[in-house]
Amino acid sequence: MKFSIYSEIQYWGGKPHKRAYEEVIDQIVHADRLGYDCYTIIEHPFFPRFSISTNPFALLAVCAERTKQIHLRTLGHVLPFHNPMWLASQIAFMDTLFDGRYEAGLIRGHGWHPVKGGIPTIESRDRYEETLQIVIEALENGRVTHDGAYYKIDDAEVLPPPGRPIRIFVGGTSDRTYELAAEHGFGVAVPPLLPYAALKDQLDLYRAKCAEHRTAPYIVWIHACYLDEDRDVARREAEQGLRQFLEGNASPLTGGARLAPKEELEAAGYGFYAAGILEKLAQTPYDEMIDGDIVWVGTPGDVISRIEETVGVCEGLTEVAITVNPGGFAHWQAIKAQELFADRVMPHFRAGAREPEAALA
Repeated sequence: MKFSIYSEIQYWGGKPHKRAYEEVIDQIVHADRLGYDCYTIIEHPFFPRFSISTNPFALLAVCAERTKQIHLRTLGHVLPFHNPMWLASQIAFMDTLFDGRYEAGLIRGHGWHPVKGGIPTIESRDRYEETLQIVIEALENGRVTHDGAYYKIDDAEVLPPPGRPIRIFVGGTSDRTYELAAEHGFGVAVPPLLPYAALKDQLDLYRAKCAEHRTAPYIVWIHACYLDEDRDVARREAEQGLRQFLEGNASPLTGGARLAPKEELEAAGYGFYAAGILEKLAQTPYDEMIDGDIVWVGTPGDVISRIEETVGVCEGLTEVAITVNPGGFAHWQAIKAQELFADRVMPHFRAGAREPEAALA
């Protein structure tokens, strides 16, 4: 089992933007010292309560200089808004600078992105798939000639040349995302806030298609998490941040932003955003968030039990990613949660992996 940290870098005010970024950098350096496998941030403009993480390359480049072992992942680059050859070259460049520690997520983006980013919503899927095809070919072969609907490329070379297979992830709620992941051997990330039942059908499809294409499932389970040795303290300290975490995830829909018409969203495979699911989640009572497995809050033992339950139902679960700074959590809360999880939860699942090594020694 791998363990990582995921952050949307939600911004709820109360501090300068630069300080918010500096605190995230401190958290990434701290996670490296604690032995986490990876730190993931997203690429997301326009909606501050959802995210102010608009340039992952820049932020992670700073972190690469200050860390030693931890992998650094963008989950993900929103492909319909990127030139594929430029992006592939940048990914190869970052992987070279990071000595193989960079990982890339290649996603279509949320249903509210097209209107703000200036492309027709109905085109987003086709743009995504064509861009994905080019980026993957570029990273695998180092050179691309392509004649498509959106891009015509004449023998373009990726520089620096990709030196190794780069781990790729996708995430989302549409069936096609999980089919593409299985076809290409990508990992998939389960969106935060959703219990297993909400994506069971898509994950079953992913596993079945992996078997069909002879690729190995790699599932990343993302959950907001807060811990204390005292369960009541954990619940009290986490309440405001977790309420705001859910509100922030729904904020592009509840803040008056314009989306494409419902029929267009559904035709583009974005029906999830027209179904009222996120808005309803944002209204979830706090106790129901915890009891309904939307978030993990409690003692280290409570969180261990939640992870064991998830492992029991989710075949192919490879990595658990916790969110420790959601909804405007204070910096000290993120550090505290990272430390308790690393000291008390991770060893429980890694003990089995260490014992054979000791016996071999």
